[in-house]
Amino acid sequence: MAVRKVLLLGNPALHEVCAPVEHDDVGELCGIVADLHDTLMDFRAAYGAGRAIAAPQIGVMKRIVYMHIDKPVVLLNPVIDQKSREMIAVWDDCMCFPDLLVEVLRHRSCRITYRTMEWQTEQLTLEADLSELLQHECDHLDGVLAVSRAIDGRSFALRSQRAFVIPSTQV
Repeated sequence: MAVRKVLLLGNPALHEVCAPVEHDDVGELCGIVADLHDTLMDFRAAYGAGRAIAAPQIGVMKRIVYMHIDKPVVLLNPVIDQKSREMIAVWDDCMCFPDLLVEVLRHRSCRITYRTMEWQTEQLTLEADLSELLQHECDHLDGVLAVSRAIDGRSFALRSQRAFVIPSTQV
């Protein structure tokens, strides 16, 4: 369909809580999902990063996450319903602030329950980097950005300076 403009840090829409996708909405989602795919692939080509995107990042205020690692996965109304007690510190990046890294704490593992495009209920149990990724995307659906989850005032770095960033550790 089309590469959409990604909303950037400072845009107030990024702090809005998204509306749930209703069953009646599914027929109209193909174009949005195609735009999410095209926008993610364009970002990946430009920055060499990008595994998932949430609909509000392109101004669509619906609870939709598109993930493409080895194959495309569309998550409608994802809910994190189980989280590990163990936390990990990670340097989070985001399409909404592509030159900034933010050190945050995330759950080492989590389970996400969501609807598919066929309106079937599915679950994913995720570990480590995939757990962190989906926690980040679900935060977008609730209007929460990684900059709000920074560990402290020194948890910010420019991507160009990542060689100087101390690797994240388990907490």
